[in-house]
Amino acid sequence: MSLKQTIMERIETHAIGTRIVRERRYRIVLTAAFSLSLNLLYAFYHGALGIVRQSLWFTTMCAYYTILGTMRFSAVLCAHRTRSTSSVDTEYFVRKLSGILLILLSVVLTGVTYLSLSQNIVRKYDKITMITIATYIFYKATMAVIHAVQSRKHPAPLLAVIRTIGCAEAAASVLTLQRSMLVSFGTMGSTDAHRMNLLTGVAVCLFVFVLGIATAARGRKRKEQPVCQNQNL
Repeated sequence: MSLKQTIMERIETHAIGTRIVRERRYRIVLTAAFSLSLNLLYAFYHGALGIVRQSLWFTTMCAYYTILGTMRFSAVLCAHRTRSTSSVDTEYFVRKLSGILLILLSVVLTGVTYLSLSQNIVRKYDKITMITIATYIFYKATMAVIHAVQSRKHPAPLLAVIRTIGCAEAAASVLTLQRSMLVSFGTMGSTDAHRMNLLTGVAVCLFVFVLGIATAARGRKRKEQPVCQNQNL
């Protein structure tokens, strides 16, 4: 018996482990719940610093993580309440709500980009740490794209919403990564770096805005065929 089979059997000895292994929908929702916890922690952290330091930057970051957390909370709450007999109407409502919040998120990201550029707010790391962070974010962005493509094969609106949130967050992470890499490696002049960060910031904000418009529009369209509710998808 291979190591993989042994690990899988150990996991499946518990009810939750069995669901994680066998139910794709449950895995996606569980991942969203974990990300929700991180979003809430970051929102509280930046909110507290914003109050203590009276900083618009930290307040804006608090708003960013709060919106992400709200979207994920609505998705997780919808999955928890509907369980295996998901209400199509509820999932489409969550999709529409998430689209509106994504549009709001693009506005907040615009504020984040403006403040970071005007006040030159950026974190500098040593090369090893920067490479590690870059590897993780590129992996995160790649997986977000792969999952978004895969979710197109399954009509469940709730899963599409969770994947869309992941894409928006990954895009924002790439913007932050670029700014940190430029200042950490210092291979580009300040003027060129500022211009590149500005262009990338505009592109990311527009991407999230268009993503929000598309998500909200799809949330208003109720498909005639029933949504597949097989949790083993």
